[in-house]
Amino acid sequence: MDIKKIQDLIKLVKKTDIGELKVREGDFSITIKAKGNETVYSSSAPAAQQFVSSAKTETPAAKTETPAVNENLITFRSPMVGTFYRKPGADKDVFVKVGDTIKSGDTLCIIEAMKLFNEIEFDGAGGKIVKILAEDASPVEYDQPLFLIEKT
Repeated sequence: MDIKKIQDLIKLVKKTDIGELKVREGDFSITIKAKGNETVYSSSAPAAQQFVSSAKTETPAAKTETPAVNENLITFRSPMVGTFYRKPGADKDVFVKVGDTIKSGDTLCIIEAMKLFNEIEFDGAGGKIVKILAEDASPVEYDQPLFLIEKT
């Protein structure tokens, strides 16, 4: 199953009141579950890595609530649609991990789009990685949160 079909299925669950959707296509299966304001999906296929990721969605109730915001945190978002990778190769170390100090120009990850591997660099003044929000080798959407970074 291609990424576009998976993204369409996730959008379907987000837009409707479906609690859970299971789809099987050949050796590939995917389960998409709605949990409050999150959509959680998992897949399985032979010789493929399983992934579990979540995508935040905004519900009408969430729009009226004002969440506590830490003004010292930056949400670094994906500049494109593609596949998120934390390291440059299978036998290489990750670009960044929680607790790392970063500065402008540091590579945070790679996003593969249309067979092109794009190094994604930090463009802020400086900070510290607080949380990594995307799973390695998982599909990401444009503007999807990837990292929480504390300003330094």
